Amino acid sequence: MTKRNQLTAKTVETLITTAKPGYTSDGSGLYLQISRWGSASWAFRYRIDGRLREMGLGSARDVTLAKARAEAQKHRETLIAFRHGETEQDPLAKRRADLQRRKIETARAVTFRQCGAGYIKAHEAGWKNAKHAAQWGTTLETYAYPILGDLPVQAVDTGLVMQVIEPMWAVKPETASRVRGRIESILDWATVSEYRKGENPARWRGHLEHKLPKLSKVAQAARAAKGRGEHYAAMPYDDVPAFMFELRQRKGAMSARALEFTILTVKRTEEILGARRREVERAKMVWTIPAGRMKGEREHRVALSAAAMDVLEKVGCFEGDPNGYIFSGLAPGQPLKNILKYLQDDMGTRKAATVHGFRSSFRDWASECCRSIPNVGEVAEMALAHVVDDKVEAAYRRGDLFEKRAQLMEEWAAFCAQPAPAGNNVLPIRAGL
Repeated sequence: MTKRNQLTAKTVETLITTAKPGYTSDGSGLYLQISRWGSASWAFRYRIDGRLREMGLGSARDVTLAKARAEAQKHRETLIAFRHGETEQDPLAKRRADLQRRKIETARAVTFRQCGAGYIKAHEAGWKNAKHAAQWGTTLETYAYPILGDLPVQAVDTGLVMQVIEPMWAVKPETASRVRGRIESILDWATVSEYRKGENPARWRGHLEHKLPKLSKVAQAARAAKGRGEHYAAMPYDDVPAFMFELRQRKGAMSARALEFTILTVKRTEEILGARRREVERAKMVWTIPAGRMKGEREHRVALSAAAMDVLEKVGCFEGDPNGYIFSGLAPGQPLKNILKYLQDDMGTRKAATVHGFRSSFRDWASECCRSIPNVGEVAEMALAHVVDDKVEAAYRRGDLFEKRAQLMEEWAAFCAQPAPAGNNVLPIRAGL
C-alpha cells in the first residue's frame, strides 16, 4: 500500500469542486472518488487473490477526511487479520455480515401489529375503497392482535396462528378463514421485507389443511346443527319488562349497563363488548358496527332508541378517548369481559336465559305484539342483522330499512320500560326455559 495521509482537508475541498472524474489516493487504500456526474465520495480499495474490491465509505460532503481515515483504518485491521488467517471474513464480507446481523436485530423488534399496519399501507391504494382498509384493521384488531399483535413477527409460528383461528373455526368458519388469509398475507409481506425468515405458518395448502377440517365441511355441520333447532335459552318476552326494571336498579354496574344496552339493541355479545366510542354518531342516534365484528362480515347500522342513548350517556360514551371501549373493564384500556356471568350470577337467572336469548325474546315480541309496522318480520330480521341464506331474496333486499328499524327499536324500548307490577315489583323469572 502507498504512503498514508497524502491529502489535506483543503486539497479535498479543492478536488470536490474542480477535479475531473477519477480516483485520488490518500494512501493505504483510501481514495477520494469523483464520479462523471461530479459527485465526490470516499472509497476503500484492496485486493484479494488478485481481484480488486471496493467499499464505499460515504459522501465526501458528509464524511470528513478525518472520519474517512478512521473508517479506512478499521477496514485495514480487518484485512490484516484476514490475511493472517485470524478471521474468515475480509472487510467487505464483514460489513455485509454486520449489516445482516443488524437487520436480524431490527426484525426481532418489529411486531406483527407493525407488519399489519405496513401491509395495509402498502396495499390500501389498490383497494376499491377506504372501507376495505378499515375492515382489515378491524378484523386484525378483533381476532389477530390480541394474541399476535405485540409479538415479534419472527416469533409467529403455527401454534400461535392456531391459537387465533382454531377457537372460531367451527363457530365462525368464514370469518376464521378470512382471518387466516390475512395473517398469511401479512407474514408474506414481512418475509419479503426481511423481517422474518422461513415458511409461512398460516399457509393453508400443505400445512394448515392437515390440522383443520375443510371449510365446506365445517359450514355444512353448522347448517345441520342449526337445522336441528339448537337454540339459546330465552326469556319469554312478557317477563322482559320486569327483568329490565330490576336491571335498572343496579346502579353503577358496568355489566348491568352493558346488558341493558344489549337488550335494547338486540345485538350479539361480541358486538357489544368490542364497541368503541367512535362508532356512535350521537346526533344521528346511529351506532355503526364494522364488518370485522359482525357475524355476517358486513357493516351494520344500529338504530339507537332514546333509551339506548341514555345508557350510553350514563357510561360516558361521549367523553374521553374516542378509540376507547364503550363498556370498559377493570383493566385500563380493556373492554368488559363477560355479560353472561352477570346475567346468571348477579341477576339469578342461572340457565333460564342467556344474553343471546334476548334476541329471540325480541323476535317473538315483534311477531306477536308489534302491529304498527308493515312487514315487521322483515324489519326485525334486519334489526337482528340476520344473514339471508336465500340468494334471490338477498338480491332484492338492497336497503337496510333503517327508518322502520328506528321506529321498531323505539317501540321495543317502550315495551321494555313498561311499569313493574305491583307487589314484589318484579315478575319471577321462569326456570327451565
